Amino acid sequence: MRETGVKRSRVLWLVAVLLTLFSAAWQRRTGPTYPYTAKVTLEGQAFRFSLPRAHAGAGDEIIRLEIQDTLVAGMLVWRRYPSTEAWKREPLHREGKWLVAQLPHQPSAGKLEYQIQLQRGSSTAMLSEKPVIIRFRGEVPAGVLLAHVLAMFLFMLFSNRAGLGALVRENKAVVYGRWGFGFLFVGGFVLGPMVQHYAFGQWWTGFPFGLDLTDNKTLVAAIAWLWALWRSRRYSAGRGALLLAAAITLLVFLIPHSMWGSELKWEELPQSTTSP
Repeated sequence: MRETGVKRSRVLWLVAVLLTLFSAAWQRRTGPTYPYTAKVTLEGQAFRFSLPRAHAGAGDEIIRLEIQDTLVAGMLVWRRYPSTEAWKREPLHREGKWLVAQLPHQPSAGKLEYQIQLQRGSSTAMLSEKPVIIRFRGEVPAGVLLAHVLAMFLFMLFSNRAGLGALVRENKAVVYGRWGFGFLFVGGFVLGPMVQHYAFGQWWTGFPFGLDLTDNKTLVAAIAWLWALWRSRRYSAGRGALLLAAAITLLVFLIPHSMWGSELKWEELPQSTTSP
């Protein structure tokens, strides 16, 4: 009987790990800061590039396109986002096998929208149908960022494990839920604001101060788990609450990361700093 329980627990942990990995990968790949994949064809030659949508730290954003064909030239078109200002056009310059574009550095949470046009002979192609939006942020210390990511990953893992445990009426489901909430508190409400402050100069941009979905989904998950753990003081009453909290957590964390995140309002900057 004990051996059967151990095998079941291992299977549940495996499922929890797979759910957590899927959720983490989904958030990252669907988020607005994940690099944009561009595919174009010029006179029969196919090219594939990755265009950045996030810049961390000081300095300009350097975009390098590996194109060994020296007959290919390019043009960068960009402006601040959101704005109605005139587009700026700058030719790409060649550095060996690379065509290089350069976007000027912006204040934290500042965004630019840009497109790149390539040309070879009479053939031209835009690397994106619509302008790509890139957001600039401050540099987050590696230790803080790694600890935040690890804590949130462990929260998702224990949340999924608690939900699966509640589904099969496992007594330790409550314990897993408590561990999960502990990781959520540290990762979402201690380290998360630190990351936000390093990156954008603000501690919290979710409710009631803003619409940042990353902060708001953390808040929703915390409320769900507080309620579930309160209900779980008596396990017979809390099993459904644990299952519901785990389901809510999985759903809200399927929302792409950094959606509706910090965005600089250009009109609120001093006039002397608004010129790109």
